[in-house]
Amino acid sequence: MGRPRQFDEGRAVEAACHVFWAKGYEATSTEDLCKATGLGRSSIYNTFKSKKDLFLLALSYYVDTMTTRQVSLLAEEGRPAAERIRRLFSVIIESEMENRREGCGSGCFTVNTTTALAASDPQVAEVLNRDLERRLVSLRAVIAEGGRDGSVTSPQPVEGLAWYLTALIAGVRVAAQSGADRSALDQIAASGMDALNC
Repeated sequence: MGRPRQFDEGRAVEAACHVFWAKGYEATSTEDLCKATGLGRSSIYNTFKSKKDLFLLALSYYVDTMTTRQVSLLAEEGRPAAERIRRLFSVIIESEMENRREGCGSGCFTVNTTTALAASDPQVAEVLNRDLERRLVSLRAVIAEGGRDGSVTSPQPVEGLAWYLTALIAGVRVAAQSGADRSALDQIAASGMDALNC
């Protein structure tokens, strides 16, 4: 019988997530992961098998955390659907501004990974596609609800609007990392809300 592990795997995955997020998959070394997690090389490989397996766990942790927050915001009861979408933009913009204030200019891990790896790595693409569908489901639902409560009046199909908002959210994150200030990001979000005829 092997000795029980003396560390929290969840915390190790979270720590690895921050390193992969900041440096990207290719530029992250085993030494970087050891420093971030506090684990030795053998513990990392015995537990997570490979850098790639740890990366997939870290990416899954990130997308689950971020998308759970989006789904929760969009599912809030007691306010019109359009107001929930506006609140989502506000939270995203504030998050980007906070990252900038703290010197964490790494951008969105999902966007970074999509552009760097998704086209060439089926396992990464599977994680990202599953997450994308979850985000689209939440956006379709809130847009359709907005049509019923009168807060979304665009004649465009729900599917197209859901994709539009998804692209716009990614665009807000990229613009923030490119140096756009709070006013510019607010204007991008306002344009997105205008597209919903809110």
